[in-house]
Amino acid sequence: MLLAIDIGNTNISCGIFKKSRLIKQFDILTKYRFDTAFSKKFKNTTKISAIIICSVVPAQTGIIFRKLAYLTGKTPYIIGKDLTVPIKNLYHKPGQVGQDRLVNAYAANILYQSPLIVIDSGTAITFDVISKNKEYLGGLIFPGMGISLRSLKENTALLPLVELGNPRALIGKNTRDSILSGIVFGTAELCGGLIQRIKRDIGKTPLVIGTGGDICRIKKYCKTNIKVDKDLTLKGICLIYENKIKESIRP
Repeated sequence: MLLAIDIGNTNISCGIFKKSRLIKQFDILTKYRFDTAFSKKFKNTTKISAIIICSVVPAQTGIIFRKLAYLTGKTPYIIGKDLTVPIKNLYHKPGQVGQDRLVNAYAANILYQSPLIVIDSGTAITFDVISKNKEYLGGLIFPGMGISLRSLKENTALLPLVELGNPRALIGKNTRDSILSGIVFGTAELCGGLIQRIKRDIGKTPLVIGTGGDICRIKKYCKTNIKVDKDLTLKGICLIYENKIKESIRP
């Protein structure tokens, strides 16, 4: 069985795959440092044959690497260090692209028909664009809804911290509802507008794939159709492992 680990700024997503099928998935808050929470989730690790880590939090990577090695007796692979995402990367400086973005693009390339837009809505919201020739063209990055809500609280004198939720109506009748409406509807409209701009820019009609913790809320209020695949990154990690195995046995 394969243990796939996606270390994000807010959550660490874990997936166990058996013959390419995701049989168990759970998240742990990144700030918990993966210790007690992870140990409780994995009382029996003897069936894990390989571990692959995709991380955008360098400070956590080493900690988790050592913890996993200790618990399982296996040496984890790290994407970007031990494994390369097999996709043509057209960034001017390819090393600047987050490994999670490349993993998402690769997974979408394998699982869906290009051209593609992949939206990952988490701490940040990223757009990644894949050409009809399955090339990674680049993308966009902007603050996620949680960051936007916290920023209003931290950078204004009177606005409160509002918990993310679904707005009651477009036009808010109190401060809380006005903030929620602005953030949620505003983000959905932003995403919809960017999708249309990208379509015009690449001259094609791409399929839009959405993933990440807040993607269902964006889909709910976005006028453009988004196909949600919440486990896209974990699936991509599994596909990269399968590609590694194929490469190792190729004559």
